[in-house]
Amino acid sequence: MSTATQHTGVSPDPSVTAVPFSRLLRVELRKLVDTRAGFWLLTAIGLITVAVIVVFLFVADPEQLTFVNFVGATATPQSILLPVLGILAVTAEWSQRTGLVTFTLEPSRIRIAVAKLVAALLVGLLAVVVALGVAALSNLAGMAFMDGAGTWNVGVANVRDFFVLQLIGILQGFAFGMLLMNTAAAIVLYYVIPIAWSVLFAMVGSLEKIAPWLDLNTAMAPAFDQQTFRAGDWAHIAVAGTIWVVVPLALGLVRLLHREVKSA
Repeated sequence: MSTATQHTGVSPDPSVTAVPFSRLLRVELRKLVDTRAGFWLLTAIGLITVAVIVVFLFVADPEQLTFVNFVGATATPQSILLPVLGILAVTAEWSQRTGLVTFTLEPSRIRIAVAKLVAALLVGLLAVVVALGVAALSNLAGMAFMDGAGTWNVGVANVRDFFVLQLIGILQGFAFGMLLMNTAAAIVLYYVIPIAWSVLFAMVGSLEKIAPWLDLNTAMAPAFDQQTFRAGDWAHIAVAGTIWVVVPLALGLVRLLHREVKSA
């Protein structure tokens, strides 16, 4: 058999190499901060977090001015807004119609999706670190100017669960963005469907026992109620997280791999 018969394809050029993942990650990180939507979202997170801290500082009783309570104060605005960051990370290509350029320069859509997810998680981690720093400074200010209790009774488990809480929110937002690939629709459904689901479980008493298994908000509620997750809570998070994060993410990935990319 001749060589021409054996090799019907075109031999790849050994001088051509794939785009390094580190470069893809840098590009996706830049997209999160240099677009108007991304910039103003991060700005809003910072301003609202500071505003909540200031209000809590002046409204709360001195004995409530503790580090763990300041951390809780910063967690509320971040848990609401950080998921939008995950949505924007994945829907920007389709809302701004830049997908043709992105997927031409890097044909592997899975690598692009992974880079977007890692970028969103890194920015989320940085936001949580900043929030902890703001909470620490606020606790010091409470002791100095408001005669606050100023206790620092926060263990490794509390900090771990704070990170877990925010990162799950980003993952869920990213999953909804992957599934819908439209910024407005993903944001609306991200807030409406889980809230409606939670209301349903709250209204129907017979569903109370299974709520932590099927409702992610209920599964994560112990992080606010008891400041940390206990052994049984992790099973609830795993099951509810599969329903609300893993399944939409998997379906979104399938859609990403098969959706036609258009320039207009």
